[in-house]
This record gives sequence, structure tokens and C-alpha cells, in this order.
Amino acid sequence: MENTKPVADTQPAQAREILTGACLRAADLLALPQQQLAKLLGVSAATVTRMRQGAYALEPNRKEWDLALLFLRLFRSLDSIVAGRETDARAWLHSENQELRGKPAELILQISGLVHVADYLDAVRARV
Repeated sequence: MENTKPVADTQPAQAREILTGACLRAADLLALPQQQLAKLLGVSAATVTRMRQGAYALEPNRKEWDLALLFLRLFRSLDSIVAGRETDARAWLHSENQELRGKPAELILQISGLVHVADYLDAVRARV
């Protein structure tokens, strides 16, 4: 008898790795420091280090999973609005925004701010 994992067991592992990698890439593209990414996800900075080393992947059914999905929704909306121009996306995230009443990079460190900024970008994207 072969010693192989059932497909059902490998799919969650793949999803964890995919979401973790996508979250790290989005943070890098937006020049979001590791400490801020940790706060956004509700994990320690050491956990983000382990994520980068491949020693930890985000866990489904935990707050970190939901926050990572919301962060990626924000990233995709912003990327769509700036047509993939990374420098424009970084500038937008780290600049004062009158409509949001703050810098998005600071606002997203709170769950309510992350939701608000993601909703704002979705609404702006719908107008484009």
C-alpha cells in the first residue's frame, strides 16, 4: 500500500501556503514593514519572520486568515485602481487621505480601519 496523502489533506496545506505567500508579496509590494504586517494580521513579528522562512503558514478558521483575505482584497482593489503601478500604490497607502481621514497604512492596523479602507477602495474601483 502506498503512503500518500489524500487530496483532501493536501488542498488545505496548499491554500495555507498560497495565502501566506500572497500576503507577504502584497506587503512587500506596498512597502508595509514586517512589524505593521504582524499587527495587521494579529500575529507576532516573529511569526511573520517564520512565514517568510516557510516555517509557518496562516491558519484557516483563525482571525489571521480572515485578516489576510481582507488585506488581499484591499491590495487587489488598489492594484486595479493604479493599473499595477507599484510606486503609485505605495504612495497612496503611505500618504494622507482626506476622505479616509488618515494614512491608509496606519488605518489598516486596526480591524475597523482595514475594513473601512477595503470598502473605500472597492467603492472607488466600482467608479473606475
